[in-house]
Amino acid sequence: MMISYLVPVVLALMLLAASIRILPEYKRGVVFFLGRFQGVKGPGLFFILPGIQKMDVVDLRVITMDVPEQDVISQDNVTVRVNAVLYFRVVDPEKAIIQVENFVNATSQLAQTTLRSVLGKHDLDEMLSERDKLNDDIQEIIDISAEGWGIKVANVEIKHVDLDESMIRAIARQAEAERERRAKVIHAEGEMQASEKLLQAANVMSGNPAALQLRYLQTMSDMSNKNASTIVVPLPIDLMDAFKQMGSNKGSGSGPDSA
Repeated sequence: MMISYLVPVVLALMLLAASIRILPEYKRGVVFFLGRFQGVKGPGLFFILPGIQKMDVVDLRVITMDVPEQDVISQDNVTVRVNAVLYFRVVDPEKAIIQVENFVNATSQLAQTTLRSVLGKHDLDEMLSERDKLNDDIQEIIDISAEGWGIKVANVEIKHVDLDESMIRAIARQAEAERERRAKVIHAEGEMQASEKLLQAANVMSGNPAALQLRYLQTMSDMSNKNASTIVVPLPIDLMDAFKQMGSNKGSGSGPDSA
């Protein structure tokens, strides 16, 4: 007689134990009743009728996904290998379960195709120098496409842009040529500025004989400070002018008009 009472009690306890579900704060349960969507449960304690109700658990935390290396041909026909990391999370558990078979795999495939598509529209220089802009473009495209799956893409970061050895050597030669070009331009600009200053100084000295005399004396002083066997005898500039005047007068007096 006791066994006939214990069997239903044991079955009821087993059914109750199988019906209890506990979900933490970061998880939700998508419940189906006889195959039809019933609602989203959690977090906390709730009950599921075994055999009648079915539940798929979805994690709401941010998922970090490595996007595998992709072979990308840039707009300037350079082949590179690029990989990235994707940060996303589920914001609508109902869509993540109903609208797509496997939202993690679908998001990964979408990230790979978007990475190739976006980077293929840019030159190699843009891939290397404008990485933040490319990250934003990729993130925006994936986010719009995955919105129907209840997915929110938080961020996309390009990790590596790998080149072959020949392309690395070509870029190194290009960088060296660019540095040489800049050095030549800077040297030419310095020569131009120096010539302009010398021209200004010559104009000032030509209008002021005293300044020219001082510069002459300074040059003689600099020459005397050096260890040289040359003996320099300074002559006043006025004396040189007198010699020039005498030469010009002599040349004018020796002409046919002087007779």
